[in-house]
Amino acid sequence: MPSTPGEAVGGLSLLGRGASFLLRRPRLFWLGALPPLVTSVLFVVALVVLVDHLGVLTSALTPFAAGWSAGVALTARVVVGTLLVGGTVLLMVLVFSTLTLAVGSPVYDAISEAVDRAFPDAPPAVEKPLRTGAVRAVRQSVGLVLVSLAGALVLFGAGFVPVVGQVAAAVGGALFGGWMLVTELVGSPLERRGVLTLRGRRETLRRRRWRSFGLGVPCFLLLSVPFVAVVVFPVATAAGTLLARQLLNESTDLPDGRSPQVTRR
Repeated sequence: MPSTPGEAVGGLSLLGRGASFLLRRPRLFWLGALPPLVTSVLFVVALVVLVDHLGVLTSALTPFAAGWSAGVALTARVVVGTLLVGGTVLLMVLVFSTLTLAVGSPVYDAISEAVDRAFPDAPPAVEKPLRTGAVRAVRQSVGLVLVSLAGALVLFGAGFVPVVGQVAAAVGGALFGGWMLVTELVGSPLERRGVLTLRGRRETLRRRRWRSFGLGVPCFLLLSVPFVAVVVFPVATAAGTLLARQLLNESTDLPDGRSPQVTRR
């Protein structure tokens, strides 16, 4: 039985393999970088506006501190402000991935299919009516955003617990965000294999939970850094396809040595 650390490292190593794959296909890489560049600009502007109005927002959220001493009230507002920014960043990263995948869907499908075609047992491309695919994509995107919003609110509330709550919110946020992100990254390759629902994706990811976290959490943390997503997103898409193959016990070892070998466990 594979060890938890080994599985997590195996998931992380898929990022390197995804980068190696796209370095040999620069056109795909740069096409995949365009959607996250646009959404990064929009989200940075939104975050700047939030920070600019943070004083007003924290005061509105802490009316209970009005009668406290100046030092205690300031501490409470700093904590609330930190949690507000942290929760917003968490939600932005999750919504960012959903929005970017929706906008750049044809490009990311092409990247995922190119990864699959590098192996002899690639599944055929899915022929689906445009309306059916669009409706399912919108429904799934709305579901992911709602779950992300609920998770962000829970983590925001947990952060009010002194010391332990803030640590738990930070760790929980990374794990939750990583899981939500990897759920999206495996969407395209699993759809080509007949897994069409979010529930089906989650059940597949649970087969190798820690390998899934090993890819999802680092990607989530990297996507939290403005404009780093421009580089990470197409790489994460390629890595997500490799993960999907491993979850379904398909080979990710190329016989000609063009890609670093990942030992199947």
